[in-house]
Amino acid sequence: MTELDDRNDRDGDLEQSAPVWAVFGDLMSGLLGAFVLILVGVLVVQMDLMSNLASEIAKREAEEQRRMALEKALAIPLQTGRVTLNNGRIGISGSVLFPLNSDELRPDGRQLLRSLVPPLQVYLGERDEMLMVSGFTDDRPIQDGNRRYADNLELSAQRALTVTRALMDEGMPPARVFAAAFGAEQPVASNADEQGRTQNRRVEMAPVPKTATPPAAKP
Repeated sequence: MTELDDRNDRDGDLEQSAPVWAVFGDLMSGLLGAFVLILVGVLVVQMDLMSNLASEIAKREAEEQRRMALEKALAIPLQTGRVTLNNGRIGISGSVLFPLNSDELRPDGRQLLRSLVPPLQVYLGERDEMLMVSGFTDDRPIQDGNRRYADNLELSAQRALTVTRALMDEGMPPARVFAAAFGAEQPVASNADEQGRTQNRRVEMAPVPKTATPPAAKP
């Protein structure tokens, strides 16, 4: 084989290998581009997660500060055990405020409401919020010989209104408080026994933003 033939063979091999390297280079470029896109996508997702996490942490810290402020404002009534505080809702047993199937305030109930007005006024004023007074009952039909109330919803509405008026009589500005009624809806215990029904017969007060419009509230 002559030197010319050897040169021709080498040139042929180079011509055959050149397209392979070109394809390999294109493949690597594509893989690198895909890797970069994936990396950017992962970074974007991580940034979103970090932002959402920071927002959630800030929200929970604000809620915790709000709860602590409310506990501080109601420290004395809470110590008596006649008032409870759960998730920002101030709960008072219906038996503390009213006789059974009645919307007439007990004297002790009025005195309790009187003690709540000053701290609530300060709390609501500092945050420019309103107080929603909600009435709840158990699921038993009303046993009232005079039939003053059509049903549990009406009884809960009258009790909420009575508490609202009592708060205003004790100095709560009318623009800071409103009433809502839920009847037997939203029980906190089973209505299968008297203990649970007693817990469900209650009045709750909750600070809410001025723009809040409870969808389940009944006037």
